[in-house]
Amino acid sequence: MKSIGAVLTGALALSASSAVAPAAHATETGVVIQKLSVNGGKPIVLGTSQTESFTISVTASDDSGISKDLAFLQIDREVGDDYWSYHGTPTCTAVNTTTSTCKLTVKLDSGWGVPRNTLAGMWDVTVQLKSKDGDLYNNGGAAKHPVLRRGTLSVNAGPEPVTKGKPITVTGKLARANWDKRVYAGYTNQPVKLQFRKAGTSTYTTLKTIYTNSTGNLSTTATATTDGYWRWSFAGTPTTSPTTTPGDYVDVH
Repeated sequence: MKSIGAVLTGALALSASSAVAPAAHATETGVVIQKLSVNGGKPIVLGTSQTESFTISVTASDDSGISKDLAFLQIDREVGDDYWSYHGTPTCTAVNTTTSTCKLTVKLDSGWGVPRNTLAGMWDVTVQLKSKDGDLYNNGGAAKHPVLRRGTLSVNAGPEPVTKGKPITVTGKLARANWDKRVYAGYTNQPVKLQFRKAGTSTYTTLKTIYTNSTGNLSTTATATTDGYWRWSFAGTPTTSPTTTPGDYVDVH
């Protein structure tokens, strides 16, 4: 059975729905897409709180202008039996007589909002518009945008203070949102960089790369040489967002 989610405009209610963009394909159209932006160009990163929000915005033009009729924006993905969609009717505002910007703001709620784990990755973005003289435009979901599971990372360096030349142990845990269970769980066998910034400087240097264990935990040792900040940095994957911890200060004497 397919799992389907949808966001609708107006009251911004979330519900199960198989709705897709109404058919509006035209072999020839005067509608020109000037700019398409999803979440300001950044990946959509979803955790488990289901209080996320993002905006899909398209600026388009036509000699006759852009009509508000049939305007429709959607981002969706289907993998096997799993399908999820965030979609609705955007608010279109005229920039001038020929050009309009149409925006759809998606707001998840605590009752229903995040998709299935299998759907993390590249999603299809559908834009449908109609000009005032009747030209139809539909990109058929050709545009793509990443929707990722949120990654989290912790750090602890010690002992503190520590004698110069003695070992420091740096631990942490990498986890990511499990959309199916709506919890954060350890992300196993992932490369995470250990980085250090000397006190009084602004640049971190990567010292080594450590892989998370079977529960997502990290642990390594380094030699204490000077006061400074220790942190972990994870580059992310095609399904999970990158994340870097704040620096944990260790006093060396």
